[in-house]
Amino acid sequence: MKIKKLIMPALLAAAPLFYGCSESTDVVESGTYQGVIQEVEPEKTEIYVKTDDGKVLELYFKENTTLTHQGETAPFEHLKEGGRVEVQIEKVGNRLDPVAVKILD
Repeated sequence: MKIKKLIMPALLAAAPLFYGCSESTDVVESGTYQGVIQEVEPEKTEIYVKTDDGKVLELYFKENTTLTHQGETAPFEHLKEGGRVEVQIEKVGNRLDPVAVKILD
C-alpha cells in the first residue's frame, strides 16, 4: 500500500512530460509555403514551421534538400527559431519532404 502511495504521485507528475513531447502537425499538399520556424532540432536535421495560414509543418531534411540564404547555400545551423522561411514541399503519402528551404531574414 505504501508503494502505491509513492509510485502514483510520481507517475502523475511525469505524465505531462510524455504528452508535451508530441507536436501537433499538419499535412499539406505539395507546394511552396512561407512561415516562421517554431522549433529547430539539429540532431535530427528537423524543423517545425508555422505557415502564414496557421498550419504547423514537420520537416525532416533529406540528403537532397537545398538550404539557401540570400541566394547562397547555407548550413543547417543558420536556421533559427523565429526566423522566416520559404519551403518547397513534396507530399509523399502523409510525409512532407522539404525539397528547398530559403531563409528569408
